[in-house]
Amino acid sequence: MPGWWARTGLVVFNPVAGAGRTDRMAADAVVRRCEQYVTDVTVVPTEYRGHAEELAAKAAADGIDVVIAVGGDGTTRESAAGLVRASLARPDGITGGPALVNIPGGTANSVFREIWSDRPWEQALDAALGTSGPRIRRVDVARIVETGTLALLGTGTGVVAEVLEAANRLGSVPGRDRYRLAVAETVRTAAPYPLRVTVDGTVVHDGPTYLTNIGGGRYRSGQFKLMPLSVLDDGLLDICVVSGDLPLPELLHLTQDGSHVDRPQVVYTRGRRFVLERTDGSSLTCEYDGESATGIASRCTVEILPGVLPVLAPSAEE
Repeated sequence: MPGWWARTGLVVFNPVAGAGRTDRMAADAVVRRCEQYVTDVTVVPTEYRGHAEELAAKAAADGIDVVIAVGGDGTTRESAAGLVRASLARPDGITGGPALVNIPGGTANSVFREIWSDRPWEQALDAALGTSGPRIRRVDVARIVETGTLALLGTGTGVVAEVLEAANRLGSVPGRDRYRLAVAETVRTAAPYPLRVTVDGTVVHDGPTYLTNIGGGRYRSGQFKLMPLSVLDDGLLDICVVSGDLPLPELLHLTQDGSHVDRPQVVYTRGRRFVLERTDGSSLTCEYDGESATGIASRCTVEILPGVLPVLAPSAEE
């Protein structure tokens, strides 16, 4: 039976996500599920970095009703970026354009966890496209001003970015094992760096720092609850700043349940515009949604784009 609103859909899948787990057979299973609800479904594999963003932007221009991103957080971020950029360019602003639904096929799958918790993807897709009707949440997105980069889960400096760089060096190690080894290496080698953090014009931290994280997503790398109080669509971005006085092994333990926010070495607040300045003039090690950020020197500015991304989510009663 067709869905209550979606007539046309685009399935974008990353064939190398999750160490190659998102193959064409998996994408075809998603398409078959979608065809129960959506009249016309097209499936396109990504072929290079940034391709999902291009495909999603074209889907918006072509009037597609829903974009289904099949892959990891990177594929989802690219698809979201394409929809947001297309939406902001529309004469009617953020009110138009396709909605996004994410099907997990990567390593961390933090975006799917944010929206659907531990629900199987089949149930999530049924709820998103079925006749009972989903809730459409208008999700906030972060923008790195210096580069124009858009981030869905968040952007950060320090330890989180260093873990990503270590994981990239361990590229031959599969999936979550790579992240575990990268975390262990970073705990051994990471050192505090001097950072000043300004939120909406007020300095909230100035001193030795292990990490900052800014964004709407509660989880990073699918397992660390760095932003436990964050809400995806409240019109604000949360920031977590961890000073160099908190031992990293203890921090890793505390972020399993988000209890680090109660420690005196942690600044946790919300805002709309954030400026991170490394006070020794050295370059910041930054990342966004699990991608290494380039083109950033000693200063990084992050601002919110409130409610710019329509995302399919469980109904309010669920």
